Amino acid sequence: MYLENIDFSLWADFIEREFLDTKFKELISQNIINGATSNPAIFKEAILSSAAYQEQLKSLQALEPKAKYEALAIADIQKAADILRPLYVKGDEGFVSLEVDPRLADDAKGTIAEAKRLLQAIDRPNVMIKVPVTPAGCAAIEELVGAGVHVNATLIFSPNQAQECLDAMERGLKKSDKSHCVLSVFVSRFDRKLDPILQAKGLPTGKVGIMNAAKIYNMLKKRNLPNTKTLFASTGVKGSAYPPHYYISELLAPHTINTAPIHTIEAFVQSGDKEPKLPVPNEEIERFFSMLKANGIDMKQIYYELLREGLEAFVKAFEEILKELE
Repeated sequence: MYLENIDFSLWADFIEREFLDTKFKELISQNIINGATSNPAIFKEAILSSAAYQEQLKSLQALEPKAKYEALAIADIQKAADILRPLYVKGDEGFVSLEVDPRLADDAKGTIAEAKRLLQAIDRPNVMIKVPVTPAGCAAIEELVGAGVHVNATLIFSPNQAQECLDAMERGLKKSDKSHCVLSVFVSRFDRKLDPILQAKGLPTGKVGIMNAAKIYNMLKKRNLPNTKTLFASTGVKGSAYPPHYYISELLAPHTINTAPIHTIEAFVQSGDKEPKLPVPNEEIERFFSMLKANGIDMKQIYYELLREGLEAFVKAFEEILKELE
């Protein structure tokens, strides 16, 4: 845990085989990170750009592309889980996340079956299964949490999504109290989409993602579900409009996790603000979104577009991996 006084953790939003044997272990030994997350885009970058996978690929030539991908990804997840296992054993999180096939986002039964199949193949206790929060995803989350599976509910943009996800988790937790869960609230994509529009209107920039995340954080605090935390995701900065550590510093909060690229984590450790910024009062959050509405910003449409774009991006990355592995 990075800041024990407020129960705040940093997780590496990156998986790559050589990294796991080097920098990953170093960051853990320095008490900087205590978990890791992955997604199809991260695995695409790792598998298609790193020579570390070539030897294993030679032994997988007889397999179909998805089976090849899973063999590579499972080996990495097992490695990361084994490295993180001592943290998990002592109760300091120590989880690594693997996402189900993003093409199953509207298929609850398919998501559940794949999650259980992957967990059986990985055979490690400290693995979280990532499930996109769609209506089908929420049905899968309820079932998986009820079966004692650790779940990373991902691609959360709207408070409504978060509410439906929390309801599903609560129903699942009534069946089993063994699951640890995180709600992955995506942040920076709001500002990349809206900053040019807000700037043209003379309105403050770099705030929509933070205020939206602050609202969902307050929702989660109020629900107070056991073994459930807010995880702020999509917190890397692209471009030079903000400091590299901006979305970690501005969302520093008790009982939360921030998963970020390695350079973002290092920037925060070096020069980020270590004073908590959340919670933000609900009244202040509502005033902010009322101001956006008064200036013609339709947040319901923004939420819809960001979720659709996020799902499409992960499907595209996944299909590109499969094509390269043919």
